Amino acid sequence: MFIDTHSHLYLENFKDDIDIVVSNAINSNVQKIFLPNIDKESIEDMLLLESRYPHIFHSMLGLHPGSVKSDFIDEIDLLKSYFDTNKFIAIGEVGIDLYWDKSFKNEQIEAFEIQIDLAIDNNLPIVIHTRESMDLTIDILKNRNNDKIKGIFHCFIGDINQARKVIELGFMMGIGGVVTYKNSILPPVIEHFPIDYMVLETDSPFLPPTPYRGKRNESSYIPIIANKIAELKNIDIKIIENTTTKNALELFSLNEL
Repeated sequence: MFIDTHSHLYLENFKDDIDIVVSNAINSNVQKIFLPNIDKESIEDMLLLESRYPHIFHSMLGLHPGSVKSDFIDEIDLLKSYFDTNKFIAIGEVGIDLYWDKSFKNEQIEAFEIQIDLAIDNNLPIVIHTRESMDLTIDILKNRNNDKIKGIFHCFIGDINQARKVIELGFMMGIGGVVTYKNSILPPVIEHFPIDYMVLETDSPFLPPTPYRGKRNESSYIPIIANKIAELKNIDIKIIENTTTKNALELFSLNEL
């Protein structure tokens, strides 16, 4: 089977046809889908979707950097209360995003560090959003110098040197639809490193692969991403399927699945 390690299928974009979207995923052999949280406004919808399809969906807990404002500590405390009644497979989606707005940069860094500690304390992987912040994020993790920190650089869009640093930290690269884009910088990275350091993701409804650019992304497109990686590595797609699934199950401690 394939695993989509990062998909926001609980968003409004899917409210009218989520059952069809899930069916499409299963028919494409995408049998597990991991749901990263955004903030307090999204968590109930995410958990409701997981409860409808508990054999397919697995939820994460986190405050997205784009949602970090002056009250971020109160929001993180509220999210943490969900640990009392729910089980999560990771802390995510968290990190630093300096693309749209730098006004809460310091708060984003602090929120990220608090949630790194949350991951360590709960022995969970961390799923990291980096936009215009790759080197800063790598430095923060490196300075923590804690071998208990593991996880994924979600939507990895970096060069070979940055990829090497991510791998040295013990993290995976989340490879999505961007790898299929004509001017993508990812092909040299894919060609250079073993797939032992990669997992597949869609980031649905965002960043759809070619030929669906400009349309809504969905989890059933995971094989398109896998096929592109197989083409770049010149290996059978079955190897991509088996290895990335193994990587995901081990990282998220779901081997029993």
